[in-house]
Amino acid sequence: MNEPGVVVIIPAAGRGQRMGSDIPKQYLPVDGQPLLAHTLRAIHACERVRGILVAIHPDDRQRFNAIASSVGPKLRPAVIGGAQRADSVQQALRALEAADDVVLVHDAVRPWVTTDLLTSVVDAALRHGAAIAAVPATDTVKQVEDGIVTGTPDRRQLWHAQTPQGFRRSLLEEAFAQRDPSQPATDESSLVEACGHRVHIVHGDPTNVKVTTPQDLSPQGASSRTLRVGQGYDVHAFADDRPLILGGIQIEAQRGLAGHSDADVLTHAIIDALLGATSMGDVGQLFPDTDQAYAGISSLLLLADVSSRLQAIGAQIVNVDSVVMAQAPRLSPYADRISARLAETLGIEASAVSVKATTTERLGFVGREEGMAAQAIALVAVNSTSRA
Repeated sequence: MNEPGVVVIIPAAGRGQRMGSDIPKQYLPVDGQPLLAHTLRAIHACERVRGILVAIHPDDRQRFNAIASSVGPKLRPAVIGGAQRADSVQQALRALEAADDVVLVHDAVRPWVTTDLLTSVVDAALRHGAAIAAVPATDTVKQVEDGIVTGTPDRRQLWHAQTPQGFRRSLLEEAFAQRDPSQPATDESSLVEACGHRVHIVHGDPTNVKVTTPQDLSPQGASSRTLRVGQGYDVHAFADDRPLILGGIQIEAQRGLAGHSDADVLTHAIIDALLGATSMGDVGQLFPDTDQAYAGISSLLLLADVSSRLQAIGAQIVNVDSVVMAQAPRLSPYADRISARLAETLGIEASAVSVKATTTERLGFVGREEGMAAQAIALVAVNSTSRA
Protein backbone atom coordinates (compact mmCIF):
# COMPACT_ATOMS: atom_id res chain seq x y z
CA MET A 1 0.00 0.00 0.00
CA ASN A 2 1.38 3.39 -0.97
CA GLU A 3 1.99 5.93 1.76
CA PRO A 4 -0.73 8.62 1.59
CA GLY A 5 0.33 12.11 0.64
CA VAL A 6 0.39 14.26 3.78
CA VAL A 7 0.42 18.04 3.43
CA VAL A 8 0.51 20.57 6.26
CA ILE A 9 -1.35 23.86 5.83
CA ILE A 10 -0.14 26.76 7.96
CA PRO A 11 -2.41 29.83 8.13
CA ALA A 12 0.04 32.69 8.67
CA ALA A 13 -1.78 35.76 7.38
CA GLY A 14 -2.78 37.14 10.79
CA ARG A 15 -1.46 40.32 12.32
CA GLY A 16 -1.08 39.08 15.93
CA GLN A 17 -2.23 42.32 17.53
CA ARG A 18 -2.28 40.88 21.05
CA MET A 19 1.50 40.56 20.84
CA GLY A 20 1.80 44.35 20.95
CA SER A 21 4.41 44.50 18.20
CA ASP A 22 4.60 46.24 14.84
CA ILE A 23 5.94 42.96 13.43
CA PRO A 24 3.38 40.14 13.02
CA LYS A 25 4.09 37.62 15.77
CA GLN A 26 4.88 34.78 13.36
CA TYR A 27 7.92 36.78 12.25
CA LEU A 28 9.17 37.80 15.69
CA PRO A 29 12.67 36.48 16.40
CA VAL A 30 13.23 33.60 18.80
CA ASP A 31 16.75 32.19 19.18
CA GLY A 32 17.78 34.41 16.26
CA GLN A 33 15.11 33.13 13.85
CA PRO A 34 11.46 34.09 13.18
CA LEU A 35 8.87 31.98 14.98
CA LEU A 36 7.50 30.79 11.65
CA ALA A 37 10.94 29.55 10.61
CA HIS A 38 11.12 27.33 13.70
CA THR A 39 7.64 25.98 12.98
CA LEU A 40 8.44 25.20 9.35
CA ARG A 41 11.68 23.42 10.16
CA ALA A 42 10.05 21.32 12.87
CA ILE A 43 7.40 20.18 10.40
CA HIS A 44 9.89 19.71 7.56
CA ALA A 45 11.81 17.24 9.74
CA CYS A 46 8.81 14.87 9.91
CA GLU A 47 9.28 12.08 7.37
CA ARG A 48 5.52 11.54 7.02
CA VAL A 49 5.03 15.05 5.64
CA ARG A 50 5.45 15.42 1.86
CA GLY A 51 4.44 19.07 1.50
CA ILE A 52 4.01 22.30 3.47
CA LEU A 53 1.74 25.10 2.26
CA VAL A 54 1.68 28.48 4.00
CA ALA A 55 -1.03 31.12 3.58
CA ILE A 56 0.53 34.54 4.11
CA HIS A 57 -0.56 38.18 4.21
CA PRO A 58 0.27 40.02 0.95
CA ASP A 59 2.40 42.49 2.92
CA ASP A 60 4.59 39.66 4.22
CA ARG A 61 5.98 38.31 0.94
CA GLN A 62 9.49 39.59 1.58
CA ARG A 63 9.55 38.29 5.17
CA PHE A 64 8.31 34.88 4.09
CA ASN A 65 10.73 34.60 1.17
CA ALA A 66 13.64 35.30 3.51
CA ILE A 67 12.58 32.29 5.57
CA ALA A 68 11.59 30.00 2.71
CA SER A 69 15.04 29.90 1.14
CA SER A 70 16.46 27.95 4.09
CA VAL A 71 13.61 25.57 4.95
CA GLY A 72 13.82 22.76 2.42
CA PRO A 73 12.19 21.16 -0.62
CA LYS A 74 8.92 20.22 1.09
CA LEU A 75 7.95 23.89 1.38
CA ARG A 76 5.73 24.95 -1.53
CA PRO A 77 5.16 28.47 -2.87
CA ALA A 78 2.99 30.47 -0.49
CA VAL A 79 -0.62 31.37 -1.18
CA ILE A 80 -2.24 34.65 -0.17
CA GLY A 81 -4.49 34.17 2.83
CA GLY A 82 -7.71 35.89 3.81
CA ALA A 83 -9.08 38.11 6.54
CA GLN A 84 -9.92 35.20 8.86
CA ARG A 85 -8.08 31.98 9.69
CA ALA A 86 -10.72 29.90 7.88
CA ASP A 87 -10.33 32.07 4.76
CA SER A 88 -6.59 31.35 4.73
CA VAL A 89 -7.06 27.61 5.16
CA GLN A 90 -9.64 27.58 2.39
CA GLN A 91 -7.27 29.38 0.02
CA ALA A 92 -4.61 26.79 0.78
CA LEU A 93 -7.06 23.94 0.20
CA ARG A 94 -7.69 25.27 -3.30
CA ALA A 95 -3.94 25.09 -4.00
CA LEU A 96 -3.46 21.45 -3.00
CA GLU A 97 -1.95 18.93 -5.38
CA ALA A 98 -3.83 15.88 -6.65
CA ALA A 99 -1.73 13.48 -4.55
CA ASP A 100 -2.48 15.26 -1.26
CA ASP A 101 -4.69 12.78 0.64
CA VAL A 102 -4.34 13.86 4.26
CA VAL A 103 -4.36 17.50 5.37
CA LEU A 104 -2.93 18.72 8.66
CA VAL A 105 -3.54 22.29 9.75
CA HIS A 106 -1.02 23.75 12.19
CA ASP A 107 -0.68 27.15 13.84
CA ALA A 108 2.18 29.26 12.51
CA VAL A 109 3.10 30.19 16.08
CA ARG A 110 3.34 26.70 17.61
CA PRO A 111 7.06 26.27 16.91
CA TRP A 112 7.70 23.51 19.44
CA VAL A 113 5.63 20.84 17.73
CA THR A 114 7.36 17.46 17.64
CA THR A 115 7.68 14.82 14.96
CA ASP A 116 6.02 12.31 17.29
CA LEU A 117 2.93 14.50 17.66
CA LEU A 118 2.68 15.14 13.93
CA THR A 119 2.96 11.42 13.25
CA SER A 120 0.30 10.57 15.84
CA VAL A 121 -2.18 13.00 14.29
CA VAL A 122 -1.48 11.67 10.79
CA ASP A 123 -2.10 8.09 11.94
CA ALA A 124 -5.30 9.04 13.76
CA ALA A 125 -6.60 11.01 10.77
CA LEU A 126 -6.02 7.98 8.56
CA ARG A 127 -7.89 5.72 10.98
CA HIS A 128 -10.81 7.99 11.83
CA GLY A 129 -10.97 10.68 9.14
CA ALA A 130 -10.57 13.54 11.62
CA ALA A 131 -8.28 13.93 14.63
CA ILE A 132 -6.84 16.77 16.67
CA ALA A 133 -4.09 17.17 19.23
CA ALA A 134 -5.51 18.20 22.60
CA VAL A 135 -4.60 18.19 26.27
CA PRO A 136 -7.04 17.64 29.16
CA ALA A 137 -8.08 20.68 31.18
CA THR A 138 -6.25 20.81 34.50
CA ASP A 139 -7.91 23.91 35.96
CA THR A 140 -11.53 24.21 36.97
CA VAL A 141 -13.48 26.06 34.28
CA LYS A 142 -16.31 28.47 35.10
CA GLN A 143 -19.18 29.65 32.94
CA VAL A 144 -19.59 33.39 33.52
CA GLU A 145 -22.21 35.92 32.51
CA ASP A 146 -22.00 39.62 33.42
CA GLY A 147 -19.19 38.87 35.86
CA ILE A 148 -21.16 36.21 37.72
CA VAL A 149 -20.48 32.46 37.70
CA THR A 150 -23.42 30.65 36.15
CA GLY A 151 -22.02 27.13 36.03
CA THR A 152 -19.05 24.83 36.64
CA PRO A 153 -18.63 22.20 33.91
CA ASP A 154 -17.05 18.87 34.77
CA ARG A 155 -13.44 19.41 33.75
CA ARG A 156 -13.01 15.67 33.16
CA GLN A 157 -14.92 16.23 29.94
CA LEU A 158 -12.99 19.34 28.92
CA TRP A 159 -9.92 19.38 26.70
CA HIS A 160 -7.81 22.22 25.31
CA ALA A 161 -7.54 21.90 21.53
CA GLN A 162 -4.10 22.29 19.96
CA THR A 163 -2.74 21.88 16.48
CA PRO A 164 -1.93 19.96 14.37
CA GLN A 165 -5.45 19.01 13.39
CA GLY A 166 -5.61 16.28 10.75
CA PHE A 167 -8.28 15.25 8.26
CA ARG A 168 -8.87 13.19 5.20
CA ARG A 169 -8.81 15.77 2.44
CA SER A 170 -12.30 14.98 1.18
CA LEU A 171 -13.75 15.42 4.68
CA LEU A 172 -12.12 18.81 5.23
CA GLU A 173 -13.15 20.04 1.78
CA GLU A 174 -16.73 18.99 2.55
CA ALA A 175 -16.64 20.91 5.83
CA PHE A 176 -15.42 24.08 4.12
CA ALA A 177 -17.98 23.71 1.33
CA GLN A 178 -20.72 23.84 3.98
CA ARG A 179 -19.07 26.61 5.99
CA ASP A 180 -21.11 29.72 6.76
CA PRO A 181 -18.64 32.61 6.19
CA SER A 182 -20.65 34.83 8.54
CA GLN A 183 -19.91 32.50 11.45
CA PRO A 184 -16.39 32.59 12.89
CA ALA A 185 -14.49 29.30 13.05
CA THR A 186 -11.58 29.31 15.48
CA ASP A 187 -10.37 25.91 14.30
CA GLU A 188 -10.98 23.41 11.54
CA SER A 189 -12.39 20.65 13.74
CA SER A 190 -15.40 22.81 14.63
CA LEU A 191 -16.32 22.96 10.93
CA VAL A 192 -16.00 19.20 10.65
CA GLU A 193 -18.10 18.75 13.78
CA ALA A 194 -20.79 21.02 12.28
CA CYS A 195 -21.04 18.58 9.36
CA GLY A 196 -21.88 15.79 11.76
CA HIS A 197 -18.52 14.01 11.62
CA ARG A 198 -16.75 12.67 14.70
CA VAL A 199 -13.41 14.20 15.62
CA HIS A 200 -11.03 12.00 17.61
CA ILE A 201 -8.51 13.15 20.20
CA VAL A 202 -4.77 12.56 20.14
CA HIS A 203 -3.01 13.36 23.39
CA GLY A 204 -1.14 16.58 22.74
CA ASP A 205 1.99 17.99 24.31
CA PRO A 206 1.93 20.63 27.09
CA THR A 207 5.06 22.19 25.56
CA ASN A 208 3.31 22.59 22.19
CA VAL A 209 2.54 26.18 23.16
CA LYS A 210 0.79 28.67 20.91
CA VAL A 211 2.53 32.03 21.15
CA THR A 212 -0.18 34.67 21.57
CA THR A 213 1.27 37.21 24.03
CA PRO A 214 4.86 38.09 25.03
CA GLN A 215 4.41 36.03 28.20
CA ASP A 216 4.02 32.87 26.11
CA LEU A 217 7.64 33.08 25.02
CA SER A 218 9.27 33.37 28.42
CA PRO A 219 7.51 30.50 30.20
CA GLN A 220 8.06 28.19 27.26
CA GLY A 221 11.73 28.96 27.09
CA ALA A 222 12.17 28.62 30.85
CA SER A 223 10.18 25.42 31.33
CA SER A 224 11.02 23.30 28.32
CA ARG A 225 14.22 24.60 26.69
CA THR A 226 17.72 23.88 27.90
CA LEU A 227 20.96 25.26 26.47
CA ARG A 228 23.65 22.68 25.69
CA VAL A 229 27.26 23.25 24.60
CA GLY A 230 29.16 20.84 22.37
CA GLN A 231 32.74 20.89 21.14
CA GLY A 232 34.34 19.31 18.11
CA TYR A 233 37.91 18.79 16.96
CA ASP A 234 39.23 17.26 13.75
CA VAL A 235 42.59 16.79 12.03
CA HIS A 236 43.48 15.91 8.44
CA ALA A 237 46.86 15.49 6.79
CA PHE A 238 47.71 17.26 3.57
CA ALA A 239 47.46 15.28 0.34
CA ASP A 240 48.52 16.05 -3.21
CA ASP A 241 46.07 16.07 -6.13
CA ARG A 242 43.08 16.90 -3.96
CA PRO A 243 41.15 20.18 -3.69
CA LEU A 244 41.16 21.99 -0.36
CA ILE A 245 37.57 22.30 0.90
CA LEU A 246 36.71 24.21 4.06
CA GLY A 247 33.13 24.88 5.09
CA GLY A 248 31.99 23.78 1.64
CA ILE A 249 34.14 26.41 -0.10
CA GLN A 250 37.07 25.45 -2.35
CA ILE A 251 40.22 27.26 -1.27
CA GLU A 252 43.03 28.14 -3.67
CA ALA A 253 45.89 25.96 -2.46
CA GLN A 254 48.60 23.66 -3.82
CA ARG A 255 47.35 20.71 -1.75
CA GLY A 256 44.12 19.47 -0.30
CA LEU A 257 43.46 17.22 2.67
CA ALA A 258 43.40 13.43 2.86
CA GLY A 259 40.17 11.72 3.85
CA HIS A 260 37.38 9.34 2.91
CA SER A 261 34.96 12.18 2.16
CA ASP A 262 36.00 15.57 0.84
CA ALA A 263 38.10 15.89 4.04
CA ASP A 264 36.45 19.17 5.05
CA VAL A 265 38.14 19.41 8.44
CA LEU A 266 36.16 22.50 9.49
CA THR A 267 32.74 21.03 8.72
CA HIS A 268 33.68 17.80 10.49
CA ALA A 269 34.57 19.72 13.65
CA ILE A 270 31.24 21.58 13.52
CA ILE A 271 29.34 18.31 13.02
CA ASP A 272 31.00 16.85 16.11
CA ALA A 273 30.19 19.98 18.12
CA LEU A 274 26.50 19.76 17.19
CA LEU A 275 26.35 16.04 17.88
CA GLY A 276 28.14 16.55 21.18
CA ALA A 277 25.64 19.18 22.31
CA THR A 278 22.78 16.75 21.67
CA SER A 279 24.50 13.50 22.79
CA MET A 280 24.04 11.95 19.35
CA GLY A 281 27.47 10.42 18.78
CA ASP A 282 30.15 11.72 16.45
CA VAL A 283 30.92 12.06 12.77
CA GLY A 284 32.77 8.74 12.63
CA GLN A 285 29.85 6.84 14.13
CA LEU A 286 27.21 8.36 11.87
CA PHE A 287 29.26 8.47 8.67
CA PRO A 288 31.99 5.78 8.97
CA ASP A 289 34.92 5.82 6.56
CA THR A 290 34.27 2.12 5.94
CA ASP A 291 31.02 2.95 4.14
CA GLN A 292 31.49 3.56 0.42
CA ALA A 293 28.32 5.69 0.40
CA TYR A 294 30.42 8.47 1.91
CA ALA A 295 33.45 8.14 -0.38
CA GLY A 296 34.22 11.61 -1.73
CA ILE A 297 30.93 13.01 -0.42
CA SER A 298 30.55 16.72 0.28
CA SER A 299 30.69 17.23 4.03
CA LEU A 300 27.96 19.83 3.66
CA LEU A 301 25.57 16.96 2.89
CA LEU A 302 26.63 15.33 6.15
CA LEU A 303 26.12 18.63 7.97
CA ALA A 304 22.65 18.97 6.46
CA ASP A 305 21.83 15.45 7.65
CA VAL A 306 22.93 16.33 11.17
CA SER A 307 20.87 19.53 11.04
CA SER A 308 17.81 17.45 10.13
CA ARG A 309 18.50 15.10 13.04
CA LEU A 310 18.56 18.06 15.41
CA GLN A 311 15.30 19.39 13.99
CA ALA A 312 13.69 15.99 14.46
CA ILE A 313 14.25 16.17 18.23
CA GLY A 314 13.20 19.82 18.42
CA ALA A 315 16.74 21.17 18.92
CA GLN A 316 17.59 24.67 17.69
CA ILE A 317 21.11 25.82 16.85
CA VAL A 318 21.83 29.11 18.62
CA ASN A 319 25.34 29.72 17.30
CA VAL A 320 28.57 28.06 16.19
CA ASP A 321 32.08 29.34 16.83
CA SER A 322 34.99 27.74 15.00
CA VAL A 323 38.68 28.12 14.28
CA VAL A 324 40.86 26.56 11.59
CA MET A 325 44.51 25.99 12.50
CA ALA A 326 46.74 26.14 9.42
CA GLN A 327 50.14 27.57 8.66
CA ALA A 328 49.13 28.00 5.03
CA PRO A 329 47.27 29.03 2.95
CA ARG A 330 45.89 32.30 4.29
CA LEU A 331 42.20 31.72 5.07
CA SER A 332 40.89 35.05 6.33
CA PRO A 333 39.75 36.21 2.84
CA TYR A 334 37.38 33.22 2.72
CA ALA A 335 35.90 33.52 6.21
CA ASP A 336 32.71 35.39 5.29
CA ARG A 337 31.91 33.07 2.38
CA ILE A 338 32.48 30.02 4.55
CA SER A 339 30.24 31.40 7.30
CA ALA A 340 27.47 32.10 4.80
CA ARG A 341 27.68 28.62 3.26
CA LEU A 342 27.63 26.87 6.65
CA ALA A 343 24.76 29.03 7.88
CA GLU A 344 22.74 28.31 4.75
CA THR A 345 23.23 24.58 5.28
CA LEU A 346 22.22 24.82 8.94
CA GLY A 347 19.27 27.12 8.26
CA ILE A 348 20.48 29.89 10.59
CA GLU A 349 21.68 33.45 10.15
CA ALA A 350 25.23 33.93 8.90
CA SER A 351 25.90 36.10 11.95
CA ALA A 352 25.37 32.98 14.11
CA VAL A 353 28.33 31.17 12.51
CA SER A 354 31.80 32.45 13.36
CA VAL A 355 34.78 31.21 11.36
CA LYS A 356 38.30 32.20 12.36
CA ALA A 357 41.77 31.09 11.28
CA THR A 358 45.11 30.99 13.06
CA THR A 359 48.62 29.65 12.63
CA THR A 360 50.58 27.78 15.29
CA GLU A 361 53.67 29.96 14.93
CA ARG A 362 55.48 27.13 13.13
CA LEU A 363 54.96 24.76 16.06
CA GLY A 364 53.74 21.17 15.82
CA PHE A 365 52.37 19.29 12.79
CA VAL A 366 50.38 22.37 11.72
CA GLY A 367 53.48 24.54 11.89
CA ARG A 368 55.42 22.00 9.85
CA GLU A 369 52.61 22.16 7.26
CA GLU A 370 51.86 18.48 7.56
CA GLY A 371 48.14 19.05 7.92
CA MET A 372 45.29 21.15 9.31
CA ALA A 373 43.17 21.07 12.45
CA ALA A 374 39.85 22.65 13.27
CA GLN A 375 37.98 23.24 16.49
CA ALA A 376 34.32 24.22 16.96
CA ILE A 377 31.91 25.00 19.76
CA ALA A 378 28.14 24.89 19.27
CA LEU A 379 25.39 26.24 21.48
CA VAL A 380 22.11 24.37 21.00
CA ALA A 381 18.70 24.84 22.64
CA VAL A 382 16.97 21.51 23.24
CA ASN A 383 13.59 20.50 24.59
CA SER A 384 13.95 19.21 28.14
CA THR A 385 11.81 16.22 27.16
CA SER A 386 13.90 15.30 24.10
CA ARG A 387 16.50 12.53 23.98
CA ALA A 388 19.22 15.18 24.26
